[in-house]
Amino acid sequence: MGKCYFFIAMVGVAILGCEQKNNLKVTYPVTETVDVVDEYFGVKVSDPYRWLEDDLSEKTAQWVKAQNEVTQEFLNRIPFRDKIFQRLEELWNYEKVSAPFTEGDYTYFYKNDGLQNQSVLYRTDKSGNTEVFLDPNTFSPDGTTSLAGISFTDDGKLAVYQISEGGSDWRKVIVINTETKEIIEDTLRDVKFSGLSWYKNEGFFYSSYDKPKEGSQLSAKTDQHKLYYHKLGTPQSTDVPVFGADIKRRYVGGYVTEDNSLLVITAANTTTGNELYYKDLRNPKSPLVAIVNNFDNSHSPVHFENDTLYILTNLNAPNRRLVKVSIKNPTPDNWVDVIPESDMPLNVSTGAGYIFASYLKDATSLIEQYDLKGNKIRSIDLPALGTASGFSAKWEDTLIYYTFTNYVYPPTIYRLNPKTGASELYRKPDVKFNPEDYESKQIFYTSKDGTRIPMIITHKKGLKLNSKNPTILYGYGGFNISLTPSFSVTNLVWMEMGGVYAVPNLRGGGEYGKKWHDAGRQFNKQNVFDDFIAAAEWLIENKYTSPDFLAISGGSNGGLLVGATMTQRPELFKVALPAVGVLDMLRYHKFTAGAGWAYDYGTADDSKEMFEYLKGYSPYHNLRKGMNYPATLITTADHDDRVVPAHSFKFAAMLQAVNDGPNPTLIRIETNAGHGAGKPTRMVLQEATDRLAFTLYCMGKKEI
Repeated sequence: MGKCYFFIAMVGVAILGCEQKNNLKVTYPVTETVDVVDEYFGVKVSDPYRWLEDDLSEKTAQWVKAQNEVTQEFLNRIPFRDKIFQRLEELWNYEKVSAPFTEGDYTYFYKNDGLQNQSVLYRTDKSGNTEVFLDPNTFSPDGTTSLAGISFTDDGKLAVYQISEGGSDWRKVIVINTETKEIIEDTLRDVKFSGLSWYKNEGFFYSSYDKPKEGSQLSAKTDQHKLYYHKLGTPQSTDVPVFGADIKRRYVGGYVTEDNSLLVITAANTTTGNELYYKDLRNPKSPLVAIVNNFDNSHSPVHFENDTLYILTNLNAPNRRLVKVSIKNPTPDNWVDVIPESDMPLNVSTGAGYIFASYLKDATSLIEQYDLKGNKIRSIDLPALGTASGFSAKWEDTLIYYTFTNYVYPPTIYRLNPKTGASELYRKPDVKFNPEDYESKQIFYTSKDGTRIPMIITHKKGLKLNSKNPTILYGYGGFNISLTPSFSVTNLVWMEMGGVYAVPNLRGGGEYGKKWHDAGRQFNKQNVFDDFIAAAEWLIENKYTSPDFLAISGGSNGGLLVGATMTQRPELFKVALPAVGVLDMLRYHKFTAGAGWAYDYGTADDSKEMFEYLKGYSPYHNLRKGMNYPATLITTADHDDRVVPAHSFKFAAMLQAVNDGPNPTLIRIETNAGHGAGKPTRMVLQEATDRLAFTLYCMGKKEI
């Protein structure tokens, strides 16, 4: 690939004006262009905003500051912005409590009083006395340092937890004595994409990459993941890789089975398909044994007992099946079905001596209970159609806690007696709204190629189908991820104001198993955009909304979805809300662990055909002069080391330069925040406010 560089100053400023109901005129900062040309298979592709990829540059920092000033000036014009924030804050201010879990002599749970930036980890002793165990709100003055996972020893006397600073995927790891709450040794640093799994009370396994020696630690490529063992009382510098030093893999994870017998290792180069290994910890000299030595399918061990490993796999089962195998002969030709594949995608969890099979039926939960022999005990009755999660505990526990939610049902915790199958309400949140005022229904529509796609539409009861309802169409469509019904205060406020919230289950997701995923990846990726466009057309045809009142929204891979559909069908939407999006499809694999997404996307280096396909829909490369694009609010964060903010920076600069229509193009860049996990409540509420206010204002609303 050849490159040539020289700088060209962009002359003048971009000014947008219009005669609409609201003042949408924007004066943008001058964004310099550079003459950077890459060559792919003999085709030259310019990248005039390449310099914005340098997140260490002072010039990039100045650009971020200037863009944020323009965005805030525009948002400050919106007369009802404060009113939206106040209602969001009011509804958000309810106590949120997690399901409890037992460690040693204590029962632990997370609780947020309502508006705390981070949830607090509490514990209750056997006498019923409750105290704060860890309060992440004390980790940093502004609440941007979060608790990102914790693991306890079998006796509960020690714990190891991760913290994330500013939303980064790079973590610090801290070991604590649970009785005294004292940190007992030096903090481990530079841990990334890692679980924490104890071996007895002696030490724990964790995963990480070598920290980049050159360039930005937030954007430099990381592609050799290693599994380490940290023995207590020794410095991190002496930790030796258990896996990944000699065998290069992009994603490596390891966990110790509940009985401390096996170390199970998964290794992968992309987000789909993995190798599987184990080491018998009962014999220190035992070798590493390969169970699966290829990446053709995905395999997740879920339980180990009597030298038998139980594995959830999609080998010869696109919807997945649960198998068992003796570790003495563990290769796939010896696998025996415990729960065979069905016509619904399967996930599995374990606890209290049972297996819980979680099926997806048209993107809603169906739960069944099994024993280890694969005998069905019962189906678990759920309160309504929606999403049930949890159903996991220690094997020796006697109770199971699970959470149920849907678009109008706040997350509610139930306690299940697995011996009788009886569920009882454990904790219901006190949200200040009446779910009876809303309705949520699933419809099916037909995509461009005739494929039947489900979509759930939620709104206030009594909605008039007059084509004038402000509507947010939200989607994802990738990485085998399923969008199932969930409650959101932000969406509730939207619907209170008369809005419609619609979520289609696009191809590329996991709602109908591997075939559904495969139908929306690599050379099939256009199917995802077609499904999203067809959802918009269905809503318009059925008079829920019209192009003047339709917004599209999505984050990460969903940000790509929004970017691609707004460039392909700009006339169909009034507002576009791409969040932390993958927007430069020719270079996404050059940053952090982005190359691991190649199973879903392919890369521009794979072949001429793949390059041409990616370039054909890459949002950054398909913005064209003379178009009237939707009003666009791009959101990203300066510490996003998952989808680096350069995607959003370059897309915003290009869109501001080429858009000839009256709609504003703004970028909102959060500082000291990342891809989304661990973001403090204050930031969540502010961003949600700005997205809703921007959407309604650009649809012509003067008041709410």
